[in-house]
Amino acid sequence: MSNTLENKPSANNTDHKKAPVSSVMPENISLDKWADSGFEWAGEVEPRSFERLAAILTTEHEQQTIQLNTQLYRHNNVLHLAFTLAGDIWLTCQRCLQPIAIDLSDDYDIALLDDDSQISLVDEEQDYLLLDEIIPEQSPENLLPLKKLVEDEILLKTPMAPKHDDCEMSVEQFGEIPEEEENENPFAALASLKGKL
Repeated sequence: MSNTLENKPSANNTDHKKAPVSSVMPENISLDKWADSGFEWAGEVEPRSFERLAAILTTEHEQQTIQLNTQLYRHNNVLHLAFTLAGDIWLTCQRCLQPIAIDLSDDYDIALLDDDSQISLVDEEQDYLLLDEIIPEQSPENLLPLKKLVEDEILLKTPMAPKHDDCEMSVEQFGEIPEEEENENPFAALASLKGKL
């Protein structure tokens, strides 16, 4: 679900207020405040800070931080969330049960549509979400769940059964494998009767 950011207009090129500088990744972005002026955040994120991702990370290897650059911008009257990830996470190989690094480095650009009528404003290859599906109606403020959306994309990029390309299945043997007894072929008895009949 990744798209390149080459053709997107940068929010840096528009006049907008800078978001407050924070070393902690924001959980949400207030669309009421930042949708028209643009929003940017860059920093390092601990993989274990994502609740669903933390459940599948290996404990056998130290997790390094992931570099994240996010940008909320408007193009052709459509709101976009773009972000770049750089870094690895460590999972458990499903063959040898040893740690395996999964590269998350990629660029993402998701169109955030007000309703179905805006679908015609984005390219066919463009990933998009409807805002009313990701922002609860009873919310007093329109909060875009930034952390959840980034985690969704990380989980989509993560293989369900990670495996090293060149490892053997981990098999532990307990005790000796019993030798198979040679059973008499039941058809051999029939063959011997065939000549006598």
